[in-house]
Amino acid sequence: MNHAIHNSIVNFIWGIADDVLRDVYVRGKYRDVILPMTVIRRLDALLEPTKEKVLVMKAQLDEAGIANQHAALCQAAGEAFYNVSPFTLRDLKSRAKLQQLRADFEAYLDGFSPNVQEILDKFKFRNQIPTLIEADILGHLIDKFLDTRINLSPRPVQDMDGNERLPALDNHAMGTIFEELIRRFNEENNEEAGEHFTPRDVVRLMADLIFLPIADEIESGTYLVYDGACGTGGMLTVAEERLAELAASHGKEVSIHLFGQEVQPETYAIAKADLLLKGEGGGAENIKYGSTLSSSDPFLSQEFDFMLSNPPYGKSWKSDVDRLGGKDDIKDLRFVTHHGGDPAYKMITRSSDGQLMFLVNNLAKMKPTTRLGSRIAEVHNGSSLFTGDAGQGESNIRRWIIENDWLEAIIALPENMFYNTGIATYIWVLTNRKREKRRGKVQLIDASEWFVPLRRNLGKKNRELTEEHIRAICDLVVTPVETEQSKIFPNEAFGYWKVTVDRPLRLAVDLSPARLERFERTCAKSKEEPLANLARRVAGVLGAGPHLDFNAFMDACGADAKAHGIKLTAKRKKLLQSELCDTREDAAPVLKKVHRPDKATPDPIHGLFKIELPSPRGRGAGGEGKIHVVEFEPDTALRDSEQVPLLEEGGIEAFFRREVLPYTPDAWIDPAKIQIGYEISFTHHFYKPAPMRTLEAIKADIYALEQETEGLLEQIVGEAER
Repeated sequence: MNHAIHNSIVNFIWGIADDVLRDVYVRGKYRDVILPMTVIRRLDALLEPTKEKVLVMKAQLDEAGIANQHAALCQAAGEAFYNVSPFTLRDLKSRAKLQQLRADFEAYLDGFSPNVQEILDKFKFRNQIPTLIEADILGHLIDKFLDTRINLSPRPVQDMDGNERLPALDNHAMGTIFEELIRRFNEENNEEAGEHFTPRDVVRLMADLIFLPIADEIESGTYLVYDGACGTGGMLTVAEERLAELAASHGKEVSIHLFGQEVQPETYAIAKADLLLKGEGGGAENIKYGSTLSSSDPFLSQEFDFMLSNPPYGKSWKSDVDRLGGKDDIKDLRFVTHHGGDPAYKMITRSSDGQLMFLVNNLAKMKPTTRLGSRIAEVHNGSSLFTGDAGQGESNIRRWIIENDWLEAIIALPENMFYNTGIATYIWVLTNRKREKRRGKVQLIDASEWFVPLRRNLGKKNRELTEEHIRAICDLVVTPVETEQSKIFPNEAFGYWKVTVDRPLRLAVDLSPARLERFERTCAKSKEEPLANLARRVAGVLGAGPHLDFNAFMDACGADAKAHGIKLTAKRKKLLQSELCDTREDAAPVLKKVHRPDKATPDPIHGLFKIELPSPRGRGAGGEGKIHVVEFEPDTALRDSEQVPLLEEGGIEAFFRREVLPYTPDAWIDPAKIQIGYEISFTHHFYKPAPMRTLEAIKADIYALEQETEGLLEQIVGEAER
């Protein structure tokens, strides 16, 4: 289509808002009228030639008592939709009385087929009719859309001599015009645009990232493209155009089917209307309304060849969590799987940000058996790279992806690329059919400095990618090489063991009169007077202290309890410890468990220590003064954790000996608490420290300041003398 004609139509429709809606609607609400009216006028133009056929068919079907009329009426209309009202927009143009115009216009809208009714309902367009009637602008609005200076019909407009005055507007051109109107309205409402509108330069890059690496392998056939957060559908249509273009350039014939889901009513209506305007009635039926995460999955058994998404990030999905049964009870097989030996491996992020859940949803819809498998491109902010500790949902998702070798590349985009946020964003590229040279590896590309400034800001977007930038990024993905902006790592480079490091609890026992008196008051409140008497007797034997061996104290308490018929329960032991003891670095470690030497192997790194136990503890474990293997009670206040890289030479033990034991020789690792986590740090891999200034440069600045100061001082003194 001629770009001049394209722009003239867009400008004319854009101008209708100022001509008709000003002083009735605020600018931010123009779209509520203009977008649905553009859809209505285009549908009306498509249906005009077959209007009589549809009405005749409707009468015949009613007379025959046929209830299911949709297919027959679509066939009569020659489209995937129809209108069975007696009116066209041109019929309504002559209505002078407002109430008659309102009644006829509502009857006209009611005559559309169910798929159009859904679009009108989601636009909430009927809610605008009272305002349009009250302001007496509905007729003027209809006149504007029927203006003879523009043609929204698929047939050319001819002059009196039969020459073409206005060219025909095919479905593709109409869809492009509609998308341009959407883009302009999104720019007007830039505070919301980023929620459902991805800039076209980013979409083009995403499409190329999933298609170009396998462009030579595309065969003639059918391909399914999916977007689980499709917004207005722009990402799907760009992907469709790019795939068709690449297939044609390789001499292949492809049939492309689009699928999507959207939770915002208006943007869902726009996506569905856009496909209808492009003549893709079947595709419009594949756009589903509702939450991708919590609704009954409309594509539960469907698998897709290509998937692109820009999911909402930093946005709560708590309502979805609640609908799924609560975080601890989610059973959805998209988000709970078998991995790493865990049959119920959970990939559920914190409820404050569900962006990675959309990626998991896409990965659950990959084709596992086809030659090309599936390819995915998805936009995320930086938190998806590192948020979440080992064992938490976000880290589990990264682990699941990387250990399955699905992550191909991550590209860091420039800041200020989107309309409603200036933060850093990243494109994840994934596939379940990595090429041989990519297997077991992940590529990171820092394209954060590749941009050109916009001539004027679009919301917070003030940068864009040129075709050269897109080509440079895609070249690095198609032919992965190491450069200053491109680095390639083994999958394990992003993984780590989270190791819990414990140190022994060391308690000093205070049996001073003041402490015992306080203990007696506590025992009186909890009705544990026998325990207070026990403490008094033990203090009489051991003295006031402080005693640096808690184990000897407990042995004495045990002996006294046995002698006086007192049951020393776990609760009573806890009370003695909490009320009579204080942590002290020079005290002996508190014993947790004693093993016989022939039953346990000493392993200090994992908390099994070999020591000689005195009486009576030694007697109870096999004899006085014998060497035993023991475990110590950990001091939770001293508990720490370390991240040990999966690529650490010698593994956890070598790291522990080198980085922990030289500084805390009594520390050990709790093997039951070791977890695997994954995180990706662009800053770590691409950080460039600012070069240090030379001494000569610093000295020069100091001398310059001194000279400037002396000059000012002379000036001040001179003025004072005058």
